[in-house]
Amino acid sequence: MFKLDTNIQEIKGIPPKFAKKLSTLKIETVKDLLWHFPARYEDYSKIYNVEELIPGQQATIKGEVQKINTKRTWRRQMLITEARIADMTGVIRAVWWNQPYIENSLRIGTVANFAGKIREDGDGFYFSNPAYEMIRSNKETRHTARLVPIYPETRGLTSKGIRFLMKPILERSEEIKEFIPKKILEERGLPEINRAISAIHFPITIEAALNAKKRFVFEELFLLQLLNMKQRQAMAKEKAPTLTVNNEEFQKIINSLPFPLTQAQTRVLTEIFNDLKKPTPMNRLLQGDVGSGKTVVAALAALAFAYNNYQTAFMAPTEILARQHYETFKKLLAPLNQKVGIALLTSNEAKVFGENDLEEETTKKKAKEAVENGKIKIVLGTHALIQKDVLFNRIGLAIIDEQHRFGVRQRSQLLKSVQKEKLLPHLLSMSATPIPRTLTLTIFGDLDLSVIDEMPKGRQPIITKVVAPENRGKAYAFIKAQVKAGRQVFVICPRIESSSENEKSSLSPMPHTPYPSSWADIKNVTEEYEKLSKKIFPDLKVAMLHGKLKPKEKGEIMSAFASSSAKAMGDKKGSADKKNKIDLLVSTSVVEVGVDIPNATIMMIEGADRFGLAQLYQFRGRVGRGEHQSFCLLFTNSSSKSTKERLGALVTAKNGFELAEMDLKIRGPGEFLGSSQTGMPDIAMRALQNMELIKEGRSAAEAVLAKSSDLKKYPSLRIRTAEFEKIIHPE
Repeated sequence: MFKLDTNIQEIKGIPPKFAKKLSTLKIETVKDLLWHFPARYEDYSKIYNVEELIPGQQATIKGEVQKINTKRTWRRQMLITEARIADMTGVIRAVWWNQPYIENSLRIGTVANFAGKIREDGDGFYFSNPAYEMIRSNKETRHTARLVPIYPETRGLTSKGIRFLMKPILERSEEIKEFIPKKILEERGLPEINRAISAIHFPITIEAALNAKKRFVFEELFLLQLLNMKQRQAMAKEKAPTLTVNNEEFQKIINSLPFPLTQAQTRVLTEIFNDLKKPTPMNRLLQGDVGSGKTVVAALAALAFAYNNYQTAFMAPTEILARQHYETFKKLLAPLNQKVGIALLTSNEAKVFGENDLEEETTKKKAKEAVENGKIKIVLGTHALIQKDVLFNRIGLAIIDEQHRFGVRQRSQLLKSVQKEKLLPHLLSMSATPIPRTLTLTIFGDLDLSVIDEMPKGRQPIITKVVAPENRGKAYAFIKAQVKAGRQVFVICPRIESSSENEKSSLSPMPHTPYPSSWADIKNVTEEYEKLSKKIFPDLKVAMLHGKLKPKEKGEIMSAFASSSAKAMGDKKGSADKKNKIDLLVSTSVVEVGVDIPNATIMMIEGADRFGLAQLYQFRGRVGRGEHQSFCLLFTNSSSKSTKERLGALVTAKNGFELAEMDLKIRGPGEFLGSSQTGMPDIAMRALQNMELIKEGRSAAEAVLAKSSDLKKYPSLRIRTAEFEKIIHPE
């Protein structure tokens, strides 16, 4: 008997070359092989007579080999093996390409099953590359006369080869221990795990195959819901800082903001404050369209903590975004005369903004000391904030931007301070990429959800257009007119620079796009900067920004672009003069999130088909932040149906939530979320659109935890849940 953890290479009879091919499919053990599920099935269950066959049909016949020979074609230098197969009703040809060994296997007089597609040429009907199987008494077929599984394959390893291996290993593997309670399976009509494994690989009927597949889909949704609920249980047992919020005093602060909060912002802020008054940790996801005002809500929450003598750590995924949030916090809190120490701390810079509205560049060492002694109440940065040498005095709130999977372990890292209470910080996670409801119920089911579904007054919808190649000149003229009217422009390119021929051949296509006809078609920042600054707009000030620049250079360019905006918008603090003014910024996706330039009214995206919808949505959100009408121009040379569908979704979607639902349908959950980042198995990813099964998994998880909150009554399930958690959260 084979154990599930037996390495494929240890099994006698499997050639090393075959085992190596399996490893490219991430099949290393017996369990990996058994969980390599078919992508689909070919129905060869009915055996036809030769006289019944018609072109285009998938069919199985039982016949005798009357003649077989192999010849080489002179035109394509290809080996063709052709056989005459006869039954009692007629004769049909079978043709195989570049498989000369078949002639040695199928001798004249051999009786076998042949299964495949029927085609037609000038000489009549023929089987195209059929699978064949010798008929042996009392031996179940694998490749013919049944539902035949078709697996995900790799070069040199076909489904037939996988079936040859799968059948004997399936028959000789140890019994798998079922971990889902019997009652849960019976109530839902789902098979026990060993029957399900057998049925998914070699089903008797298509209904049996689909039910087996449903069982494994349910299994992973059930485990996801269990993990979410256990996480909630764990949070309920933890202690967190309890805030006192003086509603009247805070309302005065809100009223003194330079703009009124929307009803949605007010509602969300109330939800957050209600959480912060409780002694258990808040675990909340704040969603909202780009520009809906999430940062204002976060700043007010951080201010409430500062009033209670607690600190806030605000973590962003990039330095540019961390710097942008730091500037926003300064602008929001300084006019309110809130004497709260604010710091920016990244791996490359440190700034402190304190009393008297003075900002000073400082050393990282001094900034960390100010955080440790409690002078700094709000510190913004990247994930560098949870490194060993950053110690907080009294950490009360962690705000995470665009990083939802921030768990208890990471929060515990924030407790390396001298804080006496040892309380777990509250967590507010923010996302400008709206997530469909099916995903929030599963992937983020451990988080409470707040949604800002309203834009600030005065925001005009951004006009989005897909620009055909022949209209490029008109687009340039339009851009120039906008700049002459005082506006600014973003130009986004997929690449930093052109590639060498060797690099071009080694680069793989983006996962959601067809491979381009030539890498020369892919716009890059360096060449586009040269073209736009010297040929297209020689009279405009054009700047370039990309990830290879040093952090200081990137900071100076963004500051100049922002200063140009401030000057154009009539801000006296805008320091841009003609020498430092930037009209047009050519950039990579480094400006995807967090850049706030109110005077920028055009987002021009080259090679729009090279970006995901979520990225394009984020790019578009960089404009439309001021009083002027803004535009998003999408340039592509691709005429594929998928490109038209994706870009069309961006043009027609009324808001980010509607676009997210479209994106989920177009790409599926794996691409939408980034399956490599979530760590989720493929089958769970594909299941995330099945709302009924999600509900089933949730109700089953509730029933189990109601009987045994620690799963001690279900030892096998407890072990499997722990294993699954390591897959989802390997940290």
